Amino acid sequence: MIELLRSNDLVLLSWLEVYLRDAGIENLVLDHHISVTEGSIGAFNRRLMVLDEDLAAARALLAEAGIEAGS
Repeated sequence: MIELLRSNDLVLLSWLEVYLRDAGIENLVLDHHISVTEGSIGAFNRRLMVLDEDLAAARALLAEAGIEAGS
């Protein structure tokens, strides 16, 4: 898997999980556990991961939605 996006916006990440899944793109958000360590203050980014072969399609979907993904 490869990182598509980093964010501490949990609403955005939740929406993107569903948006990508509805488009047939498997994804996974890593670093959920960090909220226990940080006390839920949102200081640490979570990573949205996709399969290597889905990266281009996922980036295209994010661009279509007006969301900038990392390069």
